Amino acid sequence: MTITVLDTGPAIREVLRATPADRPALLRAVLEPAAGMYRHFPGEVDLVAMHRMASGFPLDRDERRCLEALDALEGADAWGRIGRALEDALAVQLAATPDLAVPDITVLIVLGDPGDPHFMGPNLGMTANGSTPGYVFLNFWPYPENLARLEATAVHELNHNLRYGSGVVIWDPATVTVGEHVVSEGLADAFARQLYGDDLGRTRIGVPHRDDDAVFAKVVSGLEVTGMQNFAAWVHGDETALRYGATPVGLPTGAGYAAGNRLVDTYLSTTGHTAAEALLADSKEIIDVALRHA
Repeated sequence: MTITVLDTGPAIREVLRATPADRPALLRAVLEPAAGMYRHFPGEVDLVAMHRMASGFPLDRDERRCLEALDALEGADAWGRIGRALEDALAVQLAATPDLAVPDITVLIVLGDPGDPHFMGPNLGMTANGSTPGYVFLNFWPYPENLARLEATAVHELNHNLRYGSGVVIWDPATVTVGEHVVSEGLADAFARQLYGDDLGRTRIGVPHRDDDAVFAKVVSGLEVTGMQNFAAWVHGDETALRYGATPVGLPTGAGYAAGNRLVDTYLSTTGHTAAEALLADSKEIIDVALRHA
């Protein structure tokens, strides 16, 4: 298999320096090599619209600010660091699960939108997605904390890609449970922590509520909820749910990540498994073991 980190930095710079009328077409060319990440969406996907929805850099403002941020990402060797981290992480994973089926993976790195208050605020300048086998999407604003976590963030998303690309754990958008999503975030964080330690390996939005028993209990009460349309509230929290038109359930940002870390940590400590060894563990087993030993 091959991991291909698309060299999007120069192309993003070209988009930002182009006349506004030319930017959508140039951006579409940047995004096209990773269009397969939307293959399960109904109908033809507008890649530029999806870029905006995912808090990608704007096409009509903040050019200078975005160019300076791009300089920061390039200065931090974001593309090189992420590529090396993914190769190293894959080697660790295959050592633990040598028979794992691994797809070719295309990695798309983009710059975020500094004018998006949800992205820059509750999301702490980072969104990412690795749940579609064969693709990893990483969207950064170069806050120092995000630059420090480039490798860990990429490895977190790789963990998702390998879990759902294995053919063992199936993600059906209609029937998948909140429990599976929450556990997957805990497993991905645990894998990142296995490689980079607790400080860098934990997803930042999940840290504030990791020891909050009331938040944990609330998330646990929704683990059997099905359907991806419900995940924004239960996993990411009410602010994200409101942004995308979903119904809040009374949870803070990152609640599902916090609960997922607690569930997976308890499971790993109880069983003695490493995160890499637990890649394909059944989420129901993880939840059952964790709640018995909570």
